[in-house]
Amino acid sequence: MVTIAKFLALTSSILSLGVLMGHAFFTPGSAWDDRLIDALILMGLSACVCFAAGLIFELPERKFDPEPTPRLTQTLPVQLFFWAVGLMAAIFAVSWFLAVDYVPMIWKNQPH
Repeated sequence: MVTIAKFLALTSSILSLGVLMGHAFFTPGSAWDDRLIDALILMGLSACVCFAAGLIFELPERKFDPEPTPRLTQTLPVQLFFWAVGLMAAIFAVSWFLAVDYVPMIWKNQPH
């Protein structure tokens, strides 16, 4: 039963990170400031889902497990959250820079 709960928790954390990425990068027609605010709100919700999944991953498989349970920050959903948010933040900063500073130099007659 614990393995099914772990599978569902990991799936929900991956889906929440996918929604975060989709909303941060693939929202057409919105300004970068609005995308940043919405992405920060969704990042908080995704953090809640991933940390709750990490708590499920701390549950031992057996009642008397000889191995110690990992810390919360060492569980798979929480590590996945940290890596995904770090990579998304770097990609978001680079894409914002390119859209604001580089694209106007190569595309002279932009629609405003």
